[in-house]
Amino acid sequence: MSDVQVSKVSNQPSGNTTRNKGRKSLMGTRPWVAAVFLLPALLLLGALVVYPIVFSVYRSLFDASGDGFVGLGNYGEMFSDEGIRTALKNNIIWVVVAPTVSTALGLIFAVLTERIRWGTAFKLIVFMPMAISMLAAGIIFRLVYDQNPERGVGNAVWVGIHDTFADPAPFPGAKPRPNSGLRPSGGGAFTTTSAVRAASPANLPLVAVAPDDVRNAKPAAAAQPRPGKITGTVWLDFTRGGGGRPNVIDGNEKALAGLRIEAVKGGTVVASATTAGDGTYALPADKADGARLRLPAANFAEAYNGVDWLGPALVTPAIIGSYVWMWAGFAMVLIAAGLAGVPRELLEAARVDGAGEWQVFRRITVPLLAPVLVVVLVTLMINVLKIFDLVYIVAPGSSLRSANVLALQLFQSSFGTDVDEGLGSAIAVFLLLLVLPVMYVNLRRIRKERRR
Repeated sequence: MSDVQVSKVSNQPSGNTTRNKGRKSLMGTRPWVAAVFLLPALLLLGALVVYPIVFSVYRSLFDASGDGFVGLGNYGEMFSDEGIRTALKNNIIWVVVAPTVSTALGLIFAVLTERIRWGTAFKLIVFMPMAISMLAAGIIFRLVYDQNPERGVGNAVWVGIHDTFADPAPFPGAKPRPNSGLRPSGGGAFTTTSAVRAASPANLPLVAVAPDDVRNAKPAAAAQPRPGKITGTVWLDFTRGGGGRPNVIDGNEKALAGLRIEAVKGGTVVASATTAGDGTYALPADKADGARLRLPAANFAEAYNGVDWLGPALVTPAIIGSYVWMWAGFAMVLIAAGLAGVPRELLEAARVDGAGEWQVFRRITVPLLAPVLVVVLVTLMINVLKIFDLVYIVAPGSSLRSANVLALQLFQSSFGTDVDEGLGSAIAVFLLLLVLPVMYVNLRRIRKERRR
């Protein structure tokens, strides 16, 4: 090639340079085109985001009426109020527990559903709660956590498990008939006022027995003296329709079977027996003669009614459980999508090299899914900081202060009984400041993904 040809070639602009100049020229000569397309979005952003933020910051500097300037006084009141401090503590619990548990369950479900035949159906079932609104989920779990085992599923299961391993009291709520010779002896037990002797039966009449507890009971039988035994009868001293005599076994009165009787001397149980189907019992006279008879509290303990899920102690964990029920499916779907992009040859190579399933999961699957796990975790953290409706619906009025969170406190301070929009705006600004670091982390992650 001659020098002239080389010179001509070198003087021609490259294709990339021409395209770059054309792109720059297009943006430089017609900026109004970009402005026209961006203007509606910018107007909406300013009206729905920027203006409320600026106004909230401004309003937080004034008192409840909006006329008196108080500076940072609302922020000081926010941190001195016990209810708001409880809300802040609960928010910390929510941010730490709810996203972590939801993400962990989503990871477990996503990994395990790859190995089962009906994995898609399982994913559908787990994801289905996402189709339910927070309001509907709150109503559902308000019923699930109901204290009454006949209505609340949680306590129905819990009571069933408890009663499987612990025998219920035979006659909960029963008590001695007045002037029957039995007196309370502490802890719900009853003891005879005088010592018993082998010469005469020691009868123990009770009242306040639930009709269902004696529906199939036999008629009470009068115990007869027996050599070497202390005998007696325990019965329901009540005749339906009236006409019975107090402290006397009448023909239609029911026996109380299965009651434990203890003979006590000097505070020590020396003998014990259980009443038979006809209400009678027998104790060895050589041990029980001269002792006092005691009916232990276990005979009369109220039926186990389950756990107070929505009480002050457990209301926050209970509501977090309902949140996890809804959002574990969301985490599972995102993680499953990320898992589909994991190179299978890496997993197979690790197994060929002798790695166990736990090692493959911990050292290969989880590190490769780290970007997806961060996305899920950050998304749920932002969502949890705004949690309001689930707490408002599930927590009963008696436990609402114990379950309080910042978003709920913002609503109560701004529109509740003590209307103070200045304090409510301060809480809103503080909540925004809590969300900003999480949003910053998310933005940095997005920028890194774009650079890749």
